[in-house]
Amino acid sequence: MTPVELQELKKQIEDLLEKGFIRSSTSPRGALVLFVKKDGSMRLCVDYRQLNRVVVKNKYALPRIDDLLDQLKGATTFPKIDLRSGYLQLRTAEKTYQK
Repeated sequence: MTPVELQELKKQIEDLLEKGFIRSSTSPRGALVLFVKKDGSMRLCVDYRQLNRVVVKNKYALPRIDDLLDQLKGATTFPKIDLRSGYLQLRTAEKTYQK
């Protein structure tokens, strides 16, 4: 990683920590980090392929879209999220974190 990329990495990690999107970890596992230059900015990307090979898989049937839409019948309020960092805004329960 170049010095410029390293500086940008530190900045983006600090921002993600401050927003609560990530947290410190003492896990023996990790993932590669790289930048993709997009629109003149550096977009932080994480390559989880190696990590995914050792993660315990949760297998369950996906719900059908028509069943999901039926659950919304009569609803009047719908949540909205900023999709710029959409997946970072969905928190997981702490009890699901692998120790």
